[in-house]
Amino acid sequence: MGFEPPQRLVRALGEMYGDGAAADWLDRLPTLTEQAVDAAGPDLAVERVAAPGGRSALVLLVRQADGTPAALKIAPPRAEPEQERAALAHWNGWGAVKLLDAPESEASGALLLERLHHEVSLRSLPEAKALLEAAGTVRRLWVEPPAGHPFETVAERTGRQSEGMRAAAAADPELAPLVDAALAARTELVEGSPELLLLHGNFRQSKVLSGERAPWLTVGPEPLVGERAYDLARLVRDRAEDLIASPGGPVTARRRVKRLAESLEVDQSRLHGWTLFRAVESGTRALAEGRRQMGEVNLEFAGWL
Repeated sequence: MGFEPPQRLVRALGEMYGDGAAADWLDRLPTLTEQAVDAAGPDLAVERVAAPGGRSALVLLVRQADGTPAALKIAPPRAEPEQERAALAHWNGWGAVKLLDAPESEASGALLLERLHHEVSLRSLPEAKALLEAAGTVRRLWVEPPAGHPFETVAERTGRQSEGMRAAAAADPELAPLVDAALAARTELVEGSPELLLLHGNFRQSKVLSGERAPWLTVGPEPLVGERAYDLARLVRDRAEDLIASPGGPVTARRRVKRLAESLEVDQSRLHGWTLFRAVESGTRALAEGRRQMGEVNLEFAGWL
């Protein structure tokens, strides 16, 4: 099967996993794709690669034997696609893209999904409308996790992330005050976490796509179990680059925390704390990966809080 992976994916994988590991997986991608297509059924017709696509996986637009459009997603093992599969199976299309099949083959990470309009996300809407639709979508995902679930907790994930934040502060002492504040907030939050719900894990406007079965459906979960405020915190930071360029950015950021907390009945102080932690974590990680502009945007946003 001859195709070129989108350059956006190639760049993102290099940033996340290093050029060597990324190149190794990309070299194997044509074979993995053929295996995934074969496993999904002999009558699956491949149309094209979705472009520009996402940053974590290859998505092929396909048609099933009866002509139904679908999407075949192939992700590296380090993206933990089995976690995504488990979450999508549990949601069963409620607020999220529907899992049509999970091809079992040597092509690890293949998911056959309901096809959405990948070119139309909530980011295509005006800001106020986008936040309203996002809030209505994410609340559907917050359900009890399945018994014996495989998902890590918010405390576990943020504990791992804290190590990278400490390393960033050690390398650049100017980051230390923000990192210390974020880590202190995390310590207090995990000690008194009030909920254990299934969360999307990386919820933001670009992860909500237009669909036929429902107006808006979520894609690309990085699922974990914990409190709603953690999941909502990434949404607070959406379009941060626009806020940075706005003279009223700091006021707008704080107002957004208040508005989202009130609309979804989430404790405002907890949403503020998780927003601070996640902004600093994203900022320090972006700097470590060489994405300096994105890192600086996230850290400046964190400083407003």
